[in-house]
Amino acid sequence: MINKRRPLQWASLLLCSGFVTGCGQINATTPAVVDQAGGIRQAKPFTISLRHTQVRDDARLKLKLLEDVVKRMEAAVPGLTVELEGIEDKLNRFEKLPAEMAAGATPKIFDLFGGSDTQKYVKAGRLLDLTPFLEELKLKDRFFDLDEFTVDGKIYGLPTASFVEGVYYNKKIFKELGVDVPKTWEELIAIAEKAKANGIPPFALAAADGWVVNMLINTLWVRTAGPDSVQGFVNGSRKWTDPDVLDGFKRYELFVKRGYLHEGSLGRKYAEQQYKFRAGGAAMLFDGSWASGAIADPQWSKIANDVGFFNFPDTGGKGDGWINGSYSNGYGFAATLSEQEKEAAKAFIRIMYSDEMQRRQLKETGVLPAMKLIDQSGFYPIVDEIMRTTRFKQFPAFDAVVQAKVREALETGMQELVGGKLTAEQVVEKLQRVQEVANKEAKR
Repeated sequence: MINKRRPLQWASLLLCSGFVTGCGQINATTPAVVDQAGGIRQAKPFTISLRHTQVRDDARLKLKLLEDVVKRMEAAVPGLTVELEGIEDKLNRFEKLPAEMAAGATPKIFDLFGGSDTQKYVKAGRLLDLTPFLEELKLKDRFFDLDEFTVDGKIYGLPTASFVEGVYYNKKIFKELGVDVPKTWEELIAIAEKAKANGIPPFALAAADGWVVNMLINTLWVRTAGPDSVQGFVNGSRKWTDPDVLDGFKRYELFVKRGYLHEGSLGRKYAEQQYKFRAGGAAMLFDGSWASGAIADPQWSKIANDVGFFNFPDTGGKGDGWINGSYSNGYGFAATLSEQEKEAAKAFIRIMYSDEMQRRQLKETGVLPAMKLIDQSGFYPIVDEIMRTTRFKQFPAFDAVVQAKVREALETGMQELVGGKLTAEQVVEKLQRVQEVANKEAKR
């Protein structure tokens, strides 16, 4: 959208810098605007906070893009200064933001997760209704899916990207092993056995971060029990102890017992599994599409030209042909924004959710767009492989549906399974107990 006010802004700045007389008391260092009557007035300086989670080394390109958005915001809105605040994503989502929401002291613009997080904060009255903004900017129909940020027909957040979770693989290693992309569970196990026999860790894994472990197990139990199982846990129609759910956990347990996950995984943080895979130290990596930027970047990856991606193979269960994918990561805005701050929020939306920025996001970082792009050429080759997997039927990540206590129990339970302290049966029994308590609390 063209900013029709800009020529007038430039004119007012020239007036106030001494090229033309008649500025009166306007300070030359203060931005000036022209009001509706054509008069010149000072723009009141103001600062707006913007909380992001692009703090890891592999997120440097995403941060650069966000910084460019901020520069354009400040140029477009008279008097605006944007204060960037970077926080690790898990700390923001599970600790800092919930505390701020409870206290009613949220940042102005902030990283927001869709689904149950958004619903909870809308219920508390903490999120700004963005529906009028989208109608004014004519952006609503440009998004693939806004369901996770929509409550009672109103939109309270905007996804910055889509994602899918699947298996990255080292094409060079696969060729040396004489194997192809697996289509079935049995073919995947055969590849893992062959890699292990040749001294190659089948999967890179960092289990110190519980959410990382949960990515693969989420896909496994949905493969065996079906995508409706997650909502079933919450409404009581399904149990974690159901045989088809347990089947998925036992398959993960098989990975652990056979040594398919690289040694010392419990002591490794998320970034380390990517380092291991990017260095050529593992045959496969289960991760999200957001990791493709670093994996395909020759400056960061030794296997940039030898990496592929595939959806997790079929297990013969109810969830075959599905992929964990959604539009959960986005931005929310405080319900308490002033009129001046709303103009800044509107500028952020107009700039961040433009064709240019969505295309740059895909081209420069490999992160899939949340909006429909006309031109998808000129991207990393791995992006084409990932984009093909988005044609599968998608199910949302379980933690966008289940209660926080259940998510926490799954994280610790899976870490104990990886460490050999719990069996698959013990993990699901523990989860079911926590789920039943959480469901009762939700009804109060």
